Amino acid sequence: MKKINLEQYQLDSFLKDLDELKISLSEEQLMQFMTYYELLIEWNKVMNLTAITEFNEVMKKHFIDSLSLIKAYDVTGPVTVIDIGTGAGFPGIPLKIAFPNLEVTLLDSLNKRVTFLQNVIDELGLKEIHAVHGRAEDFAKKGKLREQYDLCVSRAVANLSTLSEYCLPYVKVGGLFISYKSEKISEEKQAAEHAISILGGIVENQVEFMIPDSDIYRNLFVIRKCKETPVKFPRKAGLAAKEPLT
Repeated sequence: MKKINLEQYQLDSFLKDLDELKISLSEEQLMQFMTYYELLIEWNKVMNLTAITEFNEVMKKHFIDSLSLIKAYDVTGPVTVIDIGTGAGFPGIPLKIAFPNLEVTLLDSLNKRVTFLQNVIDELGLKEIHAVHGRAEDFAKKGKLREQYDLCVSRAVANLSTLSEYCLPYVKVGGLFISYKSEKISEEKQAAEHAISILGGIVENQVEFMIPDSDIYRNLFVIRKCKETPVKFPRKAGLAAKEPLT
C-alpha cells in the first residue's frame, strides 16, 4: 500500500462519526480508508462507480453508513460475510478494513466493477476477502456458495421480497441477512414477510437511526435464517425482480 499523508485530509468529522459508532481505527486502517477513497475517485473518472465523490460525503454516506451495521450485528468475532450486489464495495470493503477478522466475499454482476474491487483489495493489502463476478441467482446454486455464510449484507436497491430471494439462499441456517434500507418500510415489510417465510427466514429485528450529524435515515432490516431455503430459489435470472414473491 502506498504511503498516504493523513494530514492532507480533514478527518475530524470522520473520526467523530467513528467514535459515535464506538469504532477505533489504527493509523494503518485510516490509511487504508484514504487509499480506498483515492482509488474510488480515480477509477470513477473512467467508469460509473458512484455519484458521491466529495470527500466528507464519501466518508459519511459510504464509509460510515457501511460501518453502521455494528448497530445491528456484532462484527468483532470471526464471521463469514457475503455482500450481494456490492457495486463499488459497499458495505463489504469498509467492514473488512474496520474489522479485519471478517472473511468477506464481494459479489457483483459487472466485471468492470469486480476488476476495480480486486485492485482495491490488492492496493490495500487485504486478506481473506474475495471479489467474485457473477449474478446472485447463479452463485446461490448448490455446490457453489449456497448456505455458506454466517451473514449476508446488501445495500442494493430492490424491494425486500426480491432482495430476500437473492440473499437468503447464501445464509447458513441460524445466520442472518441484513438489508440496508433508506426509508421506513412497514408496508414493504408486511408484503415481504410471507416471501421471507417461504425462503426459510423470519423477520427478527429492525434497527432505525440517523447517520451521525446528518439528515440521513437508515433502517437495518434483520432477517434470521431458520431453515434451509427450498432448492428452487432463487428462481432463474430476472424473475425475482420482475415477479417478487408474495
